[in-house]
Amino acid sequence: MAIPRFKEMERAYGFDEVALVPGDISVNPDQANTDFTIGSFTFSVPIVAAAMDAIVDPDFAVLTSKLGGFAVLNLDGVQTRYDKPEEVLAEIAQAPDSEVTSLLQQIYSQPIKENLIGERIEGIKRAGATCAVSLIPATTKRLAPVASEAGADILVVQSTVTTARHISKSYRGLIFSELCQMVSMPIIVGNCVTYSAALELMRAGIDGVLVGIGPGAACTTREVIGVGVPQVTATMDCAAARETHLKETGKYVAVITDGGVRVGSDLCKAFASGADAVMLGSILAQAREAPGKGYNWGMSHPHPALPRGTRVKVGARASLEQLLFGPTSVTDGTENFVGALRTAMGVCGALTIKDMHKVKMVIAPAIKTEGKYFQAVQAAS
Repeated sequence: MAIPRFKEMERAYGFDEVALVPGDISVNPDQANTDFTIGSFTFSVPIVAAAMDAIVDPDFAVLTSKLGGFAVLNLDGVQTRYDKPEEVLAEIAQAPDSEVTSLLQQIYSQPIKENLIGERIEGIKRAGATCAVSLIPATTKRLAPVASEAGADILVVQSTVTTARHISKSYRGLIFSELCQMVSMPIIVGNCVTYSAALELMRAGIDGVLVGIGPGAACTTREVIGVGVPQVTATMDCAAARETHLKETGKYVAVITDGGVRVGSDLCKAFASGADAVMLGSILAQAREAPGKGYNWGMSHPHPALPRGTRVKVGARASLEQLLFGPTSVTDGTENFVGALRTAMGVCGALTIKDMHKVKMVIAPAIKTEGKYFQAVQAAS
């Protein structure tokens, strides 16, 4: 007698469970075009620095822009709550583990100062850099016009989970189609992990979608509330939504994989899964120029009732340029991410990021352990 199932489950895959298949032709890595476009902006490096206070301050945003990518400044963070944010960041870095959660809750309880939004944006723009800024949905309607007036180039609206429709008794939720009319700049929205949620967000008129719930090193959403989808499957499903929307409207919406990338191979697999760019957090927190002083913390950490981020010690071990372009001083894939992408594109015969989307992938859970006995022994010793 067949037992009826209460619900069906599908298999989902993360970076460690898949591998890229080399192409029938190869390409010189120097000829690989890694350009990434969002709205009217094109970047030579398809890497976005996450909107986390430990990673992006105005100086880091300027440096990232000069290197070919862009960094997102968190307008709900310490940069807009404090006149001297560097003092606050130092306090967070020096706090004992047992006290850091309560300290963060206290620090982020201070009000946002609208004048500081303008000052931070204008400082980035004066340096000739692209200025991308991030807001949470609850503050977007109030602060997005302030950011737009100050000259911001790209707006990111970001929370742990974002949908085009939101049910609430207390307020009329943020309507993304209205936001697109309110501000005249490209809008990136996240985070989501499913085809249907991504497609509905795209139909609202946005320009990019962030993919990933809980995979970041400084995020504990998966542990605390059990929500998330492994990044390969999540990226593929959102990329499928992009293709559907493109056929419907002729508009190409960028898919940005956000979180879960630890080494170069993860980044390469994200692009083969359909990403147009990746957002990096803890990796870039390791840059000597990052304001977190060797630490990173999830932006859900200061939640007043249910903190879901954690402060992690990542160390400050290399310059941002070395992390992105090398030369690498290690053999574990944690430096020269752009070099890794170009090499993978070359081996797979991909001249562009869109060519990389077509690279064949296989399910390969032993890809990192097969034949690596002596490496494992050495690591154990």
